[in-house]
Amino acid sequence: MDIPRKSAKRMKMIRRGLIATTGLIVIAAVTVGVSRLEPASPTVDRRTLWLDKAKRGPMLRQVRGVGTLVSEDILWVPAVVSGRVVRILIEPGAIVEPNTVLLELSNPTLEQELVKAESELKSSRARLTAQRAQFQGTLLEKENNIAQNQAESERAKLEAEVSQKEFDSDLISELKLTLANSNVVQRERILKISQDQLKMFREEIMPAQLAELEAAVEQSISAYNLKKNELDSLHVRAGTAGVLAQVKEKIEPGQSVSPSTIVAKITNPRKLKAQLKVPEAQARDLLLGLPAEVDTHHGTVMGKVSRIDPTVMEGNVTVDVSLHGELPLGARPDLSVVGTIEIERLDDVLNVGRPVYASTEGLTELFKVVEDGRYAVRTRVQFGRSSVSTIEILDGLQPGDEIILSDMSQWDGQDRIRLK
Repeated sequence: MDIPRKSAKRMKMIRRGLIATTGLIVIAAVTVGVSRLEPASPTVDRRTLWLDKAKRGPMLRQVRGVGTLVSEDILWVPAVVSGRVVRILIEPGAIVEPNTVLLELSNPTLEQELVKAESELKSSRARLTAQRAQFQGTLLEKENNIAQNQAESERAKLEAEVSQKEFDSDLISELKLTLANSNVVQRERILKISQDQLKMFREEIMPAQLAELEAAVEQSISAYNLKKNELDSLHVRAGTAGVLAQVKEKIEPGQSVSPSTIVAKITNPRKLKAQLKVPEAQARDLLLGLPAEVDTHHGTVMGKVSRIDPTVMEGNVTVDVSLHGELPLGARPDLSVVGTIEIERLDDVLNVGRPVYASTEGLTELFKVVEDGRYAVRTRVQFGRSSVSTIEILDGLQPGDEIILSDMSQWDGQDRIRLK
């Protein structure tokens, strides 16, 4: 019979132990090696990226804004009086003349006030007419009184002459002569007083009282004309020639409007300007008179910056561009446009296409293409002056360096990517 050997069994166990130990050592070594390896760079398709190379040469600085065409001649038509809209005669887009009636309002109170003002005018005119007639009668009485006093004065003079002759003939006493002469003086004084009274009445009293009544008549006329004009203003007219445009709050029939409510907008379609919204970060270098080009989507027209709003609204600065030359076909108020304003021309600067999120005179991290275009590494670049699509490079790049302009925010945790 076979007798098992103890030494063979022992050797077998030793071999198994060595194999297990070796395996553990290999696994540990592999684990340490793998942990020390850098993670593989993510791969990005070049066809999905926007790239550009840094170059030295001229650079045109521009800013761009979107906006609309607006009329330089705008007439806002308000309601002069309160009323209810009973009829709308003209719709936006129609050509109007100064006397074109746009809409009609109704206000019964104004009609009553006009009747009252007309009645007051008639009454004041009647009072003036009556007073003039009364003054005319008073004048006739005073003139008649003067005529009587004139006759009495002449009669006294004749009696004094007779008394003087009789006194000279010793027919009457000196006392009677004196009385006759005194009567002459008294009659002349009475005549003078009556003449002065007539003069004062004609030149002072009568004109003053008539002026007061005439002023009342003029006041009544003004009140009547005011009410008449207010009643006429219920027929809202354009006031100027142009094109009727839509107001912000559309007026509807049956709507009640108060005085000063804007009910219409008249524009001049032959005199337009572009009103652009420029981001505040790009507007700091804008100046009046800078040349601009406005694209109306039907053609372009040149212009100049004519106004820069001093305030910032919702991150934008409003810039007006006056247009020169013939407007393209289809140009009209409220048409959407894109304007490009030229700031300056730089002759010899290092520049590149403007990357996403790159800011004027800002420090930005972006990816630079290396190793013959196989990889891109994160690089810090100092930018300078900027334009719509280009930006100046101050530090971090050399002519010929290629960078990625696209949005790479999804790779913020990566310093190196592989391009395919």
